[in-house]
Amino acid sequence: MGATARDTARDRVGRVMAHECGRVWLRPLGGGCEWAARPGDVEPVSLSESLSPLVAEANRRSAEPR
Repeated sequence: MGATARDTARDRVGRVMAHECGRVWLRPLGGGCEWAARPGDVEPVSLSESLSPLVAEANRRSAEPR
């Protein structure tokens, strides 16, 4: 748990939170609601891939009006 992985069925990257009921539960790297994925649809991602959504979220926040 805690590893970063891609749900290939949804093309989403998240942090592995649990393995329960035959599913892998992932949470978006920037926070948010968990989702369930089939174990066969989950693959590890590289460090650069895992940082990309976090950088995109930081960029979005910095572009918001204050």
